[in-house]
Amino acid sequence: MKARLLTVTALIALLAILSIQTLTPARAQDAAAKDAPLNVAPEGWTSLFDGESLVGWTIRSGKADYYAQDGAITGTTKKGSPNTFLTTLETYGDFELQFDVFLHDDGLNSGVQIRSKIVNDQGGKYGGRVGGPQVEIEKGPGQSGLIYGEASGGWLSSKEKHNANHNQFKNGQWNHYHIIAKGNNIKTSINGEAVEDLTLKEENYNEFKQGFIGLQVHAVGGDPNFKVSWRNIYIKELKGE
Repeated sequence: MKARLLTVTALIALLAILSIQTLTPARAQDAAAKDAPLNVAPEGWTSLFDGESLVGWTIRSGKADYYAQDGAITGTTKKGSPNTFLTTLETYGDFELQFDVFLHDDGLNSGVQIRSKIVNDQGGKYGGRVGGPQVEIEKGPGQSGLIYGEASGGWLSSKEKHNANHNQFKNGQWNHYHIIAKGNNIKTSINGEAVEDLTLKEENYNEFKQGFIGLQVHAVGGDPNFKVSWRNIYIKELKGE
């Protein structure tokens, strides 16, 4: 009986090992991210957030509040503010980006800008209007992970994908995003599940080949005090690849 029990235990352990080894790269990376230290970049990656401050970032386009607390960057809506973005001071072209995001309120639409820039100086108001590709963040089921052209023409993802809501974004918890922007192609995944594989039209790519990363707090009606938080924000540039 003991020998049989040991054999069964050994078989279970072997199956567990094989299941880890056969994970897709995106799933394996997501699994590793869950166990990694908070805001400590994996080897080969650079952290865009030090876990304590907003050093390396600046607010543009609106007057929403951003602050660092409990190992995360949190953005909070402000009455009367247009779309607001906390953007990196550095710009990036081809890269991989990963981060965790928590949407505290289902009524808040959000997103992360990539390769973005100031498209209108707004007369110097709020640091200018941010425009460029945005990776969508919203409650599920919805369009999270699809690509929107912020202040640059609207949805870049296809109408078919935009109309087909999915459930990869889990409400009320941290969600892990992985984005690959290489040449005119943008790939996104949420919690290890592929969402978008978009080849940009030439005019869209030529306008936004390089730019900053931006964390969006969307404009809202009234004064609901909605919040969204990000942590573990890592980037790996793909120069020469």
